[in-house]
Amino acid sequence: MTQRVKIAVTGGIGSGKTAVKELLAQMGYPVFSCDEISRELWEDGVYRSMLAERFPACTERGEIDKSKLSALVFSDEGARKELESLSHPLIMRELMARMERFPVSFAEVPLLFEGGYEGLFDGVILVKREEERRIASVIARDGLTEEEVKRRISAQLTDTEREKKGVVVIENNGSFEELGEKLRQALRSFGI
Repeated sequence: MTQRVKIAVTGGIGSGKTAVKELLAQMGYPVFSCDEISRELWEDGVYRSMLAERFPACTERGEIDKSKLSALVFSDEGARKELESLSHPLIMRELMARMERFPVSFAEVPLLFEGGYEGLFDGVILVKREEERRIASVIARDGLTEEEVKRRISAQLTDTEREKKGVVVIENNGSFEELGEKLRQALRSFGI
């Protein structure tokens, strides 16, 4: 059987994982995203029904209300863990199936360490960015308040905690071009 190399790209919300994903795609690598697979899950009526059953307070006329569910899981750790226990195994199973088709592939995995999924990958790239820039980026991208962004940041591991996991770190505090050069250096450290 041919060896498959699977590299995870992770980091806190607003760190620049999507920019790294775009750069990898421009370089010609297959790149996948847990967030994209999660969005695809929302198209599955059975999945939405399971969510409505587990989170009845977040339903409108029998359908799960995504904004209510989001507000709940980012204010209630128990609800967040329940949602993750349902969605993460489905997302990771689909992600691994997609990555298995390529000799070298990458995946944007926001909650890699939080979910204990690092063992599924041959290497990890951690994208770091100053917190003020992360907050501003997410406010601009998602229209959230500063308080909502900080709540999401606090639900994740810190960069210091992630760095203890044996990752290749990319600092994303400069231009897109600088990020690309740092990414090329990171790839060389994996022999790619």
